[in-house]
Amino acid sequence: RSNGQKVEIIMTRSVRFLSHARLVAILLPVALLGGALISEYVGGLFPCEMCLWQRWAHLAGIGAALAAIALRKNPPASATFALLAALFIATSGIIGGFHAGVEYHWWEGFTSCTALRPAAGGSMLDTIMGAPVIRCDQAQWTLGGVSLAGFNALFSFGGALVIFLFVRRWSRP
Repeated sequence: RSNGQKVEIIMTRSVRFLSHARLVAILLPVALLGGALISEYVGGLFPCEMCLWQRWAHLAGIGAALAAIALRKNPPASATFALLAALFIATSGIIGGFHAGVEYHWWEGFTSCTALRPAAGGSMLDTIMGAPVIRCDQAQWTLGGVSLAGFNALFSFGGALVIFLFVRRWSRP
């Protein structure tokens, strides 16, 4: 093979790593957020306040991943947004890890996490009567002793690491 062919093969492999990073960056938060929504609307598991915080971080990750995909013709910018998506995904993992610790009673949670707030224009009594009280310190569902927050932490940290490693591999052809 000529030097030109070798460079092209290396560049093709390199671009593939960035493509894989973008793929994980979009699929992971979509899957985790989708699972959370299915567990809520199909499974009847209502989110507590910390569950909602984890969702916001995944939504931010989805936005960054979409930017990475939109900028795929500009690899450095695309890589930057893929890494930003990894940061948001890891942030959801940090919140999930903290939340799991609260559920396992390893540490105290936030007092406001179990409090209800009145809806706009409504009274606290209407809010209490119309909404279930979801406590952050009680896991609604577990599998093998791991709560949904714990699974979110595991998958989020793992996914963020995979994205980082793909981008790192892309940057070193």
